[in-house]
Amino acid sequence: MRFEKLRTNTFNQWIIIHLRYLLGFAFFPSGLVKVMGERFTRVSTSEPIGYFFEALYQSGFYWNFLGLTQVIAGILLMTQRFATLGALVFLAILSNIWIITLSLSFQGTWIITSLMMIAILVLLIWDKHKILPLLSYNKSYLVEQYSDPDRLWIISGSIYAICFISLQLLGPANANVFTRWFSLFLGVVILITFFTSNIMAYRKRKLLLNN
Repeated sequence: MRFEKLRTNTFNQWIIIHLRYLLGFAFFPSGLVKVMGERFTRVSTSEPIGYFFEALYQSGFYWNFLGLTQVIAGILLMTQRFATLGALVFLAILSNIWIITLSLSFQGTWIITSLMMIAILVLLIWDKHKILPLLSYNKSYLVEQYSDPDRLWIISGSIYAICFISLQLLGPANANVFTRWFSLFLGVVILITFFTSNIMAYRKRKLLLNN
């Protein structure tokens, strides 16, 4: 009953939606770097961290594959519609990253990855009604029905994903005039999408409450 109350709370739903956006975005920079076949870090190979990432980089297609899975997980999360699948893929990838940051003693990075682990576990708990039936072997399971994010958030997530990926692919904003202005345009689109989606969601909720 307590979970149902938390799950149907509008503010909690808003937090979860934007947490998905945030985590999805977090995988784009490092993921796209790998997809494009570039090095993720410039740390010297004399350091364990640098040696580890250089070995991964030299693996070739596996390096690209790692990046591709990160990008796919991020996109799935940001679409909202496929967020549960995205969270499961995200957990599989992040678990490895988290253990690596702990094992190689990344300065400060392990804190970030630990917070990301907590966040993704929160998302999985949020969708536990979709996941638990998969673990109930040969048993009947009553699946609770909760409303999925509105189409507004799905469209917003798609816009965010396109803009964030485009910004990453463009490279440094000061590279040339076109890149500078197009990056600015994408930034404006992101801001407009954020404010518009939230204003529309607020008005819709207010209208429902008044009725």
